[in-house]
Amino acid sequence: MSTEKLWGGRFSQQADSWVDEFGASISFDQQMADEDITGSLAHVKMLEKTGILNHDDVSKIVAGLEDIQKDLHQGKIHFSVENEDIHMNIESILTDRIGSVAGKLHTGRSRNDQVATDFHLYVKNRLPKIIEEIKTIQTTLVKLASENVETIMPGYTHLQHAQPISYGHYLMAYYSMLKRDVERFEFNQKHTDISPLGAAALAGTTFPIDRQFTADELGFGEVYSNSLDAVSDRDFALEFLSNASILMLHLSRFCEELSMWVSYEFNYLELSDKYTTGSSIMPQKKNPDMAELIRGKSGRVFGHLFGLLSTMKSLPLAYNKDLQEDKEGVFDTVKTILPALRVFNGMLSTVKVKKDNMYKATTHDFSNATELADYLATKGIPFRQAHGIVGELVLKGIQSGQNLQDISMADFKKISPLIEEDVYDVLKPEVAVERRNSYGGTGFKQVREQIEKAQEELGL
Repeated sequence: MSTEKLWGGRFSQQADSWVDEFGASISFDQQMADEDITGSLAHVKMLEKTGILNHDDVSKIVAGLEDIQKDLHQGKIHFSVENEDIHMNIESILTDRIGSVAGKLHTGRSRNDQVATDFHLYVKNRLPKIIEEIKTIQTTLVKLASENVETIMPGYTHLQHAQPISYGHYLMAYYSMLKRDVERFEFNQKHTDISPLGAAALAGTTFPIDRQFTADELGFGEVYSNSLDAVSDRDFALEFLSNASILMLHLSRFCEELSMWVSYEFNYLELSDKYTTGSSIMPQKKNPDMAELIRGKSGRVFGHLFGLLSTMKSLPLAYNKDLQEDKEGVFDTVKTILPALRVFNGMLSTVKVKKDNMYKATTHDFSNATELADYLATKGIPFRQAHGIVGELVLKGIQSGQNLQDISMADFKKISPLIEEDVYDVLKPEVAVERRNSYGGTGFKQVREQIEKAQEELGL
C-alpha cells in the first residue's frame, strides 16, 4: 500500500513517525470502513451522472471499490497508520489496485464532508438495532408483568415501605421508561438521516454535483441546507450519547433494585445461574455480577457524553481536528449498550419471582396505614385528623409489636364508632392494591389495561 501523503504537495518536511501516530485516527475509524466505501460508491456514481467523470473511469473506480468492500468483509484488508484515516487508507488501497484513476474519486468532495457522511451512516445503521433490542426487553417486561398482575410487593419511597403495589405495576413502570428511550432514539434518527456529502471542505464546490442523488443513493431522507453546518454538526452524535446515557440510567436503576431484591435481606427474586457468579473464597455466594456490571457501565457511557460536550463547546466553524475525538466515545457506547441490553433481557427473562416472600413483606410493615387513614376519611373524619390518628396507632403498634390489622374492634370503636368489621378487609394488602383504580394506579384492573395498551404498542 502506498504511504505517500495524499495531501503532501505543499509540504517540504515529513513528521516523525510518532507524530503521525498521534495524529492518526485509523486505529478506530476503520470501524467505518464499510460506510466509507458505501459513501464513495454513491459519490462516484453521482460524478458520472452529472458528467463530471466519464463512464470508463467510473467503472474502474466502482469495480475497485466493490473489490475492496468484498475483501473487507472477508477480513483481508489491512490499514496503515501512515495513511492517517479510513478515507486515505481506502483511497491508497484503491490507487494500488486500479492506478492513478483512483485520484479522480475525490473530485468535488473533502475529507470533511466524507467523514461526516461516514459518521452519519454509522449511527444511522445502528439505531434500528438498538431500538429493536429495547423493544425486546419491553416485550419481556410485558410478559413478566402479565404473569404478576396480582403479585403483591411493598412499594417504596425513600427506600422505606410505603404502600403495597402490584409487581406487574412495578415492571410496567420500567416499560414506560424504555418506551421514552425508544421515542428518543427514533427522534435521533431524524437528525441522523441528513446527508452532509457534497458540502466539501466547508463552502461547497464549483463542480456541478447533485447532492440529492447521493442522498438518495445512501438512503438519507434529507440534505444539509448549509455547507458550514454540514461538516461541523455533531448534534446527532450528542443526541445519541444523551439518549444512550438516559437508557443506561434506566437500566442501572433497574439493576440496582435487582441487586437488592436478590439479597437475603429482601429475597424477592432469584437470578438464573447463567447471569450470576460465585466467590473465589466464599462457597455460598451467588453474586448478581451482570446486574452490577450493567450498573457500572452506565458511568462509562455518561463519560462519553460529557467528553463530546466538552470537545464541542468551544469549536469555531467549520471543521477542526478536534472533531477527530467525536467517534471513539460513540463507537464504545454502541459496543457497550448493545450487549448490555441483551444481557439485561436474558437476566430478566429467566428471573424467578418469589411471590410469597413479596407478599409477606407487606403484612407486617404498616404499609396499609394509608388505607386506614382513607377509610376514616370516608367516615367523615377530616383526612389530616385521620392521618394523625393512624400515625399514633402506628407508633403504638411499633412499641407493642402489634400491626394495624391486629387491633381489636373494641379499640377501633374507641377511635370512631363508625368503624365496622369491613375495616379488616380494607387493611389486607391485596385489597389495598386492588382498590387503587385511579388511572395509572396499581389496581389490578389498571395494570391489566397498561399491559393491554403495551401489547398493542408492541404488536403482540
